[in-house]
Amino acid sequence: MTCVTLMGGKAVSVPILSPAPRAVRIVGVLVGVQGLAGLAFAVAVLVRALSVTTNAGNLYGEAGFFGLLAAAILGLAAGLVIGRRWTRTPATVLQLLLIAVAWYAIGPTKLVLPAIITVAVCVAALVLLFTAPARAWAVDTTADR
Repeated sequence: MTCVTLMGGKAVSVPILSPAPRAVRIVGVLVGVQGLAGLAFAVAVLVRALSVTTNAGNLYGEAGFFGLLAAAILGLAAGLVIGRRWTRTPATVLQLLLIAVAWYAIGPTKLVLPAIITVAVCVAALVLLFTAPARAWAVDTTADR
């Protein structure tokens, strides 16, 4: 905490926010890429919905769902880049969920290469989120008061 004196002579405590470590900002970029991939998928589903004549309603709903999900992930990425501590937990959960999706992609769909790439990015993000500087930054409660 630091004190700032206002014009009226009154001292006010203002928190000093510690910036996110480099590892967290890198994870923010990785999550941003994941969000952009989700947005691209939503656009692809929307294009597909526009090109079919039957069951287009279901595809519009699917495109909307993935569009909202991608927007939330992009918001999460922005929070990581600018250093919001609350974003670390959702980013961790997102990476674990994407590893599960990649595991599924290896099985029935036989999409081995995209699954391996997804797992590699997710594991890199998890490792970065659990580095010592990232953990210390995440539990620094004095900076949020």
